[in-house]
Amino acid sequence: MPIIISNEQPVKAKLEKENIFVMQQRRAEGQDIRPLKIIILNLMPEKQNAELDLYRLLSNTPLQLEITLLRSKIHKSKNESNEYLEKYYSVFEEIQNEKFDGLIITGAPVEHLNFENVYYFNEFCEIQKWSKNHVTSVINICWASQAALYYNYGINKLKLEEKCFGIFQHYIVHKKEPLFRGFDDTFFAPHSRHTKINEDQIKKNKELEILAYSKDAGPTIIASKDRRQFFVTCHLEYDRMRLDAEFKRDINKNLDIKIPKNYYPNDNTDSLPILSWRMASQLFFSNWINYYVYQESPYLLEDIGTIND
Repeated sequence: MPIIISNEQPVKAKLEKENIFVMQQRRAEGQDIRPLKIIILNLMPEKQNAELDLYRLLSNTPLQLEITLLRSKIHKSKNESNEYLEKYYSVFEEIQNEKFDGLIITGAPVEHLNFENVYYFNEFCEIQKWSKNHVTSVINICWASQAALYYNYGINKLKLEEKCFGIFQHYIVHKKEPLFRGFDDTFFAPHSRHTKINEDQIKKNKELEILAYSKDAGPTIIASKDRRQFFVTCHLEYDRMRLDAEFKRDINKNLDIKIPKNYYPNDNTDSLPILSWRMASQLFFSNWINYYVYQESPYLLEDIGTIND
């Protein structure tokens, strides 16, 4: 699938080196099809790494995607320059009158805080509310999944005694769910979090369904009954080295962090980590694009939020 991004965007060269087809806007406009409009609210500190992770996975479909990057207006990034953010990212006020086929909201390193104490939480809630009438389908990842469950359904998060950190096996609860077409009965995925969602509250809520579960990490993929929202507590978008970078970052900060489980061969942190979730991650995002965005989104963007309700 061609991803349509700016020709000047730094990640473009990296994607092309990985043989991922990136299309320039001029060429896209010459094709007689409507690209799917996907907006990514990127709350991760190292935004270019998060962009690269998601672009790799969104490229695994024959559909044409037009990507818009969104950032918090009030958050001041320590890892990206203002020039970069202003050039490649929009803020909510700039896109609030537009409609999109899909929305992805990344995780954020703020899970130690109560939701109301996250200074951009009100901004997050505003985007959640906006998405109900402006987006066909939403994926919320890690902290965003917890925050979205709290905002939409009042589901609380709980602090873990030990960080959920590593690669864990997951079981598919609804095997006929289109999201899991092509999956084996089980799959692996990375986790990196200090909190978990309240599983009892999830099970009692008739508007939610647990689609995938891990004995080690709990409910991993939850969906609203109408499939307009997905809540993903793992990081299927992570590349091979992302947990390694997080682990060594925390070691360098002298934080109390254990070796990520099921990640390094023989727990040797100098070894190349084992990549065991690539197929699941590619299928997950391509199935979402195909069955919950492309198949459900109307041809006319202005109809989004009207015919689905």
